[in-house]
Amino acid sequence: MSASKQLLDLMRRRRSVRRFRPTPLADLRVKRVLEAARLAPSAHNRQPWRFVVLRDEGERARLADAMGARLRSDRLADGADPEVVEADVVRSRIRLVQAPCAILVCLTLHAMDRYPDERRTAAEERMAVQSVAMAGENLLLAASAEGLGACWMCAPVFAPQEARRALGLPDDWEPQGIVLLGEPAEDPGPRGRLSLEEVTLWR
Repeated sequence: MSASKQLLDLMRRRRSVRRFRPTPLADLRVKRVLEAARLAPSAHNRQPWRFVVLRDEGERARLADAMGARLRSDRLADGADPEVVEADVVRSRIRLVQAPCAILVCLTLHAMDRYPDERRTAAEERMAVQSVAMAGENLLLAASAEGLGACWMCAPVFAPQEARRALGLPDDWEPQGIVLLGEPAEDPGPRGRLSLEEVTLWR
């Protein structure tokens, strides 16, 4: 099988795994997926990604509780059913705490270009977000190739300050997502995908 077909097969097999065995992950395996993330392309080659590896259950619990408090406050302010809100908070906490490892993916604008106007400033920030997203995709594919289960959680986007405070991160590290990582305890089936024709224009 050609390298391109192997890559496409890996992409087709990748799944979002949310249930894991309690087996701890060796540092070397975590470093391999982080190395793949580090090799992603980025705007101006500024590499605006930063990673926080959370192997300690207490650290994951502290992060989950901080983000859960924000989620609870926001949803209740929306007028959502308190029981439904609490179920969401608990489910999210369980997923994060029970994963043997989690990687908080952050963004920094430290090395990005600076502009005096809002339009270009916003564009530069979007370029940094795009760069970090590409690193996240590399990480997910590398985890799949490693035989690990992984799942991207967007929760930190809704509670960046809470996540930063909970983990004592530098002020310029902006939490973007969490990748749960571990030996899979489930084998999710394929999810529906839009066809190529539905998402592509040829000109």
